[in-house]
Amino acid sequence: MTRLPLLALLITALAGCGSKPEPAVTRPRPQLDPPRAAEPAAGPAVKGRVPGRVVRVGAKPEGVAVDPATRLAAVAVQSPPTLVLLDTRTGRVARRVALPGTARHVALARPGGPFLVPAETANALVEVDPRTGTTRETKVGDHPHDAAAIGDRLYTADEFGSTLSVVRGGRRRASVPVDAQPGGLAAVDGKVAVVAVRAYTVELYDGASDAPRGGGAQSGGLGPSHVVLGPAGRLAIADTRGHALVVYDTRPQLRFRARVALGGTPVGLASDVRRGVVWTALSERNEVVPVDLRPVRPRVGRPVRTVRDPFSVGVDPLSGRLLVASRSDGAVQLVDP
Repeated sequence: MTRLPLLALLITALAGCGSKPEPAVTRPRPQLDPPRAAEPAAGPAVKGRVPGRVVRVGAKPEGVAVDPATRLAAVAVQSPPTLVLLDTRTGRVARRVALPGTARHVALARPGGPFLVPAETANALVEVDPRTGTTRETKVGDHPHDAAAIGDRLYTADEFGSTLSVVRGGRRRASVPVDAQPGGLAAVDGKVAVVAVRAYTVELYDGASDAPRGGGAQSGGLGPSHVVLGPAGRLAIADTRGHALVVYDTRPQLRFRARVALGGTPVGLASDVRRGVVWTALSERNEVVPVDLRPVRPRVGRPVRTVRDPFSVGVDPLSGRLLVASRSDGAVQLVDP
């Protein structure tokens, strides 16, 4: 009987003594059968102080949009359903606007407003004027999850109806069938990108009429959720189940550009077009990371520590300041990266 294998094991064990353990790397999860939407992973309790300022806003905040004209950020709070308007410079709560139902996404139609709030439990799109807090409510499809604007046309991704609602002048003008369970919208060059979270696809729809037509769906990853517009007409898709950011060019047509491994579960996205960066929230790591989309191969930058469960992130395009919403702690973190 030889002792060489035992000796080799002892040498290996001794060599490992005193060395730093390798950080845990989470692996992408496979697609599910039957398909279903990817959900964000919860993060651990935060130890110590996080950078920046933390402002309490209310229970389960999720969904952040920033208006550069008024320097206000809109954050959707779940209980009671409320849109909280924060001054991005001071963190002061400027106004609270009651909503008819809960929302998990907030968008901005254009600088100066309105904020677009898809109230899921009310099947309504709520337009909120950031300066006055006045609202206009329009009934749309079943469980609107995200919203976008092209000119005077507003769109909602009706998640449980698998439709794209077209709203103009406070009226629902059309309901367009799309791939199963649309959960993310972004406007780009007069088109609206629709990410279907159960079909795992992304597709561009022409926004020039009240009856938009699709241009053919492509893969959004193993389990996509959010989508934002980056620099040069590029789309960034959070592949939540696939632990990556999926990047598409849209000029002159939808074309896969890159898949950026993030080593964690991406969920909320915020685009800083001026600086060419998309900020990606990694919820189970309590971090947001910048991804520079300008190079041929997008680059991942240095992460920023955040409050617990950063499901949503927004960015002030003028200052670059981040606003990160903690669904667990009922707070928003304002931090300069």
